[in-house]
Parts: sequence; C-alpha cells; structure tokens
Amino acid sequence: MLIFYRHFLGFMIFMGMMVMSLTEKMSIENVIATLFGERSDGWLTSKTIYRSNASNAFFTDSYVGQIARSPIVHASKDSDSVPLWPWLVFLVGAMTCLIFSTVSHLFACHSQRFYYFFWRLDYTGIALMIICSFFAPIYYAFSDHPYWRFCYLSSITLVGFLVVLTLLTPALSSSHFRSLRAGLFLFMGFLGVIPATHAVILHWDQHQIRVSLVYEIVMGFLYGIGAFFYVTRIPERWKPGAFDIVGHSHQIFHVFVVAAALAHCAATLIIMEWRRCLPA
Repeated sequence: MLIFYRHFLGFMIFMGMMVMSLTEKMSIENVIATLFGERSDGWLTSKTIYRSNASNAFFTDSYVGQIARSPIVHASKDSDSVPLWPWLVFLVGAMTCLIFSTVSHLFACHSQRFYYFFWRLDYTGIALMIICSFFAPIYYAFSDHPYWRFCYLSSITLVGFLVVLTLLTPALSSSHFRSLRAGLFLFMGFLGVIPATHAVILHWDQHQIRVSLVYEIVMGFLYGIGAFFYVTRIPERWKPGAFDIVGHSHQIFHVFVVAAALAHCAATLIIMEWRRCLPA
C-alpha cells in the first residue's frame, strides 16, 4: 500500500507539470522551486570551475533554479519558444509508468491471472517511460541535425517496441527472468550513451549541454542502483519478513526510478532553455 501511495504521488507531481505546461501562463516555476530550490542551491547543485588567464574562480550555482526563473517555464502559448511536444511526450511517459505501476500494485493481488497481467503492465510502463525520456533531449540537442535526430529517435523507438513485446510475453513474467527484465531496462537506458556522446561532441563549447550531461549521468546511476536492488532483493533476502511493509527492495527500486525521472527532468529543462536562447 505504501508503494501505491508513493507511485500515485509521483503521478500527481508529473500531472501537475503537465497541467502547468498546458495552461496559458505555463508556470512550472513553483514545482521546480519546490523540487530543486530556486533561491538556494537546491537539491541538484552544480559546482563548476571556470578558468581564465588571470585567475581561477570556483562558483556554485543551481542551474535548475535558473531555469525556474527563465522565460521558458512561464511563457505564454503565443510566445516565441521551442516546441513543447517533446517535453510533453516525456511527461506522458512518466505518468503512464507511474499510473500503470499504481494500478498494478493495487490489483495484482486479486488472483493469479491478475497477478501476471498487471505485472506485465507494470514492466510495460517502465519501458514506455524510458522510451519517452529520449524524445525531449534528442529533439532539442539535434534540432540542427534532423537526420541524426530521426535516426536516434526511430532506432530507440524500434528497440523499445521490441522490448515491450518481449516483456508482454507470459513466459517471461516469472521470477526466474527477473535478471533478464532488469537487463532489458538497463540496456534501453544505456542506449542513450550514444546520442549523448554525439551531442556533447557537437556542442562541447556549450556549457548547458555539459551540465545537462551531468544530470543524465546521475539519472543513469540512479537507474543502475535501483536495478541492483531489484535483482538482488536486498535487504529482504538477509532477513525475510522484516521488510514486507517498509524497506522492501521493490520499494527502494521505485524510489530510485522516480528520482532518476526527476534528474532527467532537470536535464531536459536545461536543454530546453539552451535551445530557446540560441539565435534562430
């Protein structure tokens, strides 16, 4: 039940972002300020060394806080800004994952038939969120390179579609294939290394791209740590029954999944702001 409420809370967070993104004033400022800090260093703070011929300066700044104050997060629909639909694709993917997981944890205990159906639904939601996570950063980073953009997005979508078909196979729903499912999720996630490396090479002189890469690396680590708990079933394997209500590996896994999605959210907002500020 705790997982149900946690997933539903995550769904409401992303739903709030969606609603504010589609309103007339599109103010995501309050959400960003709450999650990452607008007037302080916030949770996600980047420390960067700026070197010059005269001296070395060490600055601490909250880049997500800067984005919260940026025109892109409270611009009107008629304003000159980057296309919003890739950002909405990410939000829809995150909400789909969280609502699928919420429903699965609520109804999977009904019967054996429901158990296997809803857990396959849960796995499908995770795969969809990973696919949708690629759209915004790739679209904005490769806006000037449409062929590469099409190549990366179509390839990742095709791989994601095949992974979803694999996860929907009833034979792979048992616990014997737990490691395989985790491996598929990690494989999909680390497919982003190729376009991320390409984007950094193309835009190495752009500071925002390097900062967003740091957030994406954080996202990868969070997904990896979550998958580790999912596969190893730590800590309940050490003391069976002691973590059935709080502290179960599946709960820890989903905490890291939501944290990874928020890190990706920060990276995407930085890239959106960078693209908006570029000359037409």
